[in-house]
Amino acid sequence: MFRQQRFPRARTSVRAARQFVGDTLAEWGLSERRDDIRLCASELAANAVLHGVPWGREFSVRVAREGGIVWIEVRDSGPGLPTVRHPEPEAEGGRGLWLVAALADEFEIRDERVGKSSCAGFNVAEA
Repeated sequence: MFRQQRFPRARTSVRAARQFVGDTLAEWGLSERRDDIRLCASELAANAVLHGVPWGREFSVRVAREGGIVWIEVRDSGPGLPTVRHPEPEAEGGRGLWLVAALADEFEIRDERVGKSSCAGFNVAEA
C-alpha cells in the first residue's frame, strides 16, 4: 500500500509534506516510530526544497508500507546527488541527511533518469 503527493518548491511545503506523512500513518493505524518518520520526511522535504527542486517545479513524497517496513521517498528533478555530511559542532547546517541516516533503519539516495530519490526505511511491526 502506498500514497503519494506532489508539493511546490516552497518552504511551506516542508510542513505540508510532514503533515501528509503523519496523516497517512494515522490512516494506516501506525503510531510506532511516527515521530522519527515524520521528522525524516521533514528533513528530506527541506533538502529537496533548498537544494534539489528547480524553480517552478515540484517534488513528490511517497509513503509506502511493505510488510514490516515503512518507506518515505522524496523525489525531485534537480541535478546532482546529496551526500551525508558530518558537520563541525558549531556549524549552523548540514545535519539533515546525517539525522535521517541515523534515525532510519535503511537509507539510500538513488540517481534517477531525471533527478534523484532520497529513501528512508523504518522497521515497524507487521499488520
